[in-house]
Amino acid sequence: MKSVDVLVIGAGAAGLAAAVSLKENSIEDVLVVDRQNFAGGILFQCIHSGFGLHRFGEELTGPEYAQRYIDMAECQNVEMLLSSSVVDIVSKDDIKEVIILSQDSGLVKVKVKAIILAMGCRERNRGNINIPGSRPAGIFTAGLAQKLVNIEGYMPGNEFVIVGSGDIGLIMARRLTLEGAKVKAVLEIQPYPGGLDRNIVQCLDDFDIPLYTSHIVTNICGSRRVESVDVSEITDGRLTPKMKISCDTLLLSVGLIPENELSITAGVSLNAATAGPIVSSDYMTNVPGIFACGNVLHVHDLVDYVSDEASACAKAVSMYLANKLPQDKCIPVHSGNMVRYVVPSTVKPQCDAILKLRPVAPMKNVKIKVVSDRGDVLKSKKLIRAIPSEMITVQLNDVPTGCKSITVYFEI
Repeated sequence: MKSVDVLVIGAGAAGLAAAVSLKENSIEDVLVVDRQNFAGGILFQCIHSGFGLHRFGEELTGPEYAQRYIDMAECQNVEMLLSSSVVDIVSKDDIKEVIILSQDSGLVKVKVKAIILAMGCRERNRGNINIPGSRPAGIFTAGLAQKLVNIEGYMPGNEFVIVGSGDIGLIMARRLTLEGAKVKAVLEIQPYPGGLDRNIVQCLDDFDIPLYTSHIVTNICGSRRVESVDVSEITDGRLTPKMKISCDTLLLSVGLIPENELSITAGVSLNAATAGPIVSSDYMTNVPGIFACGNVLHVHDLVDYVSDEASACAKAVSMYLANKLPQDKCIPVHSGNMVRYVVPSTVKPQCDAILKLRPVAPMKNVKIKVVSDRGDVLKSKKLIRAIPSEMITVQLNDVPTGCKSITVYFEI
């Protein structure tokens, strides 16, 4: 049986950054496993620019960003097992046994001291949002369409309606238009756009693509192929039939779900708000020795932040292996007024912590506050605006002892 200090599951943005950081923190025995036959994950189909400004100080495409980390991993001699899937994790005291099915090596068993979950996330599909209507061809998730166009060189349709104004959907609206398709509308169930402002401007406004907020598809029409969709407006919680849009393709950009089936198998508890593992401020789950970072933990808005989080997680793993992680009792962190979720779920006394959160709805001129159960204000930060599509980060320095809980909320 093979033995390594740390096994990283996933060779995407989080997995690569974690592996590189482990090496930088003097953890030499690292193995990265990925089911694909290449490292870099979904970044290779994201051929648009906008990556790396925070991490590298320059604007890169997705493949360029991925290659930076692949090169760093190669320089650090990170061992990778590609075309391989982790099928089980068995914990035995402080040692874990990971079962891997490999295309080249068959069944592989690896004994590890620590595991980093970095499996990323997957797209929600039609079944997740229950769109009524027939089941013709011509319904794609935005990420699949992106792969078909950018990797396979195949246009999935000619006339599109896009459901959801998340960033992938917005970027695909522009991409399809540049390839000669007609994007007739982008529909958003919420009363506000779901993507970043820059993508609304650069991907929709610049190409005169209409965005309808508070609108949903109430029926898909067509027998062998999508022919049209019925669209209704949401007013005061009621649906009002609005229009029928002829199209041959419906693109779904309706959110992402962290890939946590393996986490559940390993006994990791999940956060109901994020669908990712519940972790402490050192990114360790409820299972000692199993850590999580990146989009498997919570969906990020920028890949740069995924890399930052993975590096911090790897540093915590190195401390865990050296028995230097603080063993103090964890202090729970609660989501208060207008806060959708906060990661991590717990912090440790006399330690620094980075809180990441998202608001429930857009707000202007608000104050984010972090208070203890005793009423002490641990952090207060003014924000000109807060929107759900942008993750908010709050740095806590030296969490005081004696706290029984911490609450994060917006003061409006």
